[in-house]
Amino acid sequence: MDQSERRKFLIRELLQENVQYRDVQIPVREAEQKRLLRGLMNVRLPGGISREFLKVQDEYLQEETAAKGITELDDLSPVSEGLYLWQGDITTLRCDAVVNAANSGMTGCYVPCHGCIDNCIHSFSGIQLRMDCAELMRMQGHEEETGRAKMTKAYNLPCRYILHTVGPVISGPLTKADCDLLAGCYRSCLELASENHLESVAFCCISTGEFHFPNDRAAQIAVSTVKGFMRDETSVKRVVFNVFKELDKEIYKRLLG
Repeated sequence: MDQSERRKFLIRELLQENVQYRDVQIPVREAEQKRLLRGLMNVRLPGGISREFLKVQDEYLQEETAAKGITELDDLSPVSEGLYLWQGDITTLRCDAVVNAANSGMTGCYVPCHGCIDNCIHSFSGIQLRMDCAELMRMQGHEEETGRAKMTKAYNLPCRYILHTVGPVISGPLTKADCDLLAGCYRSCLELASENHLESVAFCCISTGEFHFPNDRAAQIAVSTVKGFMRDETSVKRVVFNVFKELDKEIYKRLLG
């Protein structure tokens, strides 16, 4: 199969899973097909699926990521010892672990084609990720607490693992408790990475998007928490602060000197 054939196969399989979708026609245009496939993956509840689907999905997602271009951590230059600032697509970075800003349900974003990092990571990792997260939540028996983290395999991302953490949601004036919870996100991820002998972690800007944490203060907490953690004995030797917006890039440049 080429990419077009894989994409159409995956769409047909997902449409057939749900009776309400069975009259949906596959669009002719490639961009519309990609959007439909991603949307179907986003709304799909965790559950079993055929080995053939997973094989085709994995081939498709890996080729899509390769086409975007994989960034090797070894090709990036640190701004100071062990610390990196990189503006790019975190789903294309090859390192030990990337951090996902998750919600308390921990099974991903169910809004079709939403632009949040949670949606992107689940979309390009594959549907196995949602199944893994659902099993973690089933075993835990309750939603994930703010400031804590879980680790899963990364499946079709270039990194080895994903660290999922739930940041605080800001709906009023920022409080010390909010700041402590955000620091807990960074610390929990680094502790998990160190416990599993990982050497490199890439952080997104946790809580600053849909969760409305002020960008300046969030970056200050991120940098101070990471620096404090790396002063002690840990397997984590390289940390990437991954930014999407120019605003965040300038803030981190100033903080990292």
